[in-house]
Amino acid sequence: MSGSWLVTGGGGMLGQDLLARLVGAGERAVGLDRTALDITDPAAVRAALETHAPAVVVNCAAWTAVDDAEAREAEALAVNGTGPRVLAEACAASGAVLIQVSTDYVFDGDGGTPYGEYDPTGPRSAYGRTKLAGERAVLDTLPETGYVVRTAWLYGAGGGNFVRTMIKLESVKDTLDVVDDQRGQPTWTGDLADLLVRLGGAALEGAAEPGVYHGTSGGETSWFGFTREIFRLLGADPERVRPTTSEAFVRPAPRPAYSVLGHERWKRAGIEPIREWREALAEAFPALVTAERQSGVTDQ
Repeated sequence: MSGSWLVTGGGGMLGQDLLARLVGAGERAVGLDRTALDITDPAAVRAALETHAPAVVVNCAAWTAVDDAEAREAEALAVNGTGPRVLAEACAASGAVLIQVSTDYVFDGDGGTPYGEYDPTGPRSAYGRTKLAGERAVLDTLPETGYVVRTAWLYGAGGGNFVRTMIKLESVKDTLDVVDDQRGQPTWTGDLADLLVRLGGAALEGAAEPGVYHGTSGGETSWFGFTREIFRLLGADPERVRPTTSEAFVRPAPRPAYSVLGHERWKRAGIEPIREWREALAEAFPALVTAERQSGVTDQ
């Protein structure tokens, strides 16, 4: 692997883990958080690429407030749609590879078998629509050097997420009712970061075709099953977690009932997909517990 890396959204949960993996691998990497770089500002983006001259740009910057996007779609679109286009145009001018991190929400969630990389999209939420706009901007602008990696159900030690919330709630709730009619793939940001590093290297070497890839863990579960595994790792009784339906937790944005993603394209790039979700959770868990208990704050 050669050339430097620029990570936008470098202060976020995934950005932190990606930068740590790159530095650990001996790569030259710079992370810019949203206070350091507004990805919707063309002049600022051009200046960042001129200053750092990256061979690979990974866009981890995103509007991730799924429910808020329903009432503020234009603002979400600026970050999730316009921002990737601005980055793609700057990368086209500089010759850099661009990896855009996207989401399972671009699908309608009505499936029953894993979604393939080129299955028809059909987002049902403002968040999903804005992320799909970002995908299309990258792929249209960079047909030879643009990559989209869809992920889902992310958790990590560097930010608020479902796992850290459940760790907190286990200590204060006798029982928890958790949705059992939404299925997906819990994915550790550490594993996704490793995958992005490998993809960027393969892209530079010409071993990975441009286009869409799915960056989620192997296997699948429901939020209920996920929570029971979290309780088991805590040494708590999983029977304290009780199944319920999505109707018990109505939210502004619809959640996909089924968002399991297939991983076929990695084989052609010579890259192993992410391992099974339980194995990853077990490895990540000590750092998650430490981060949550040190924070003393329930994550949202």
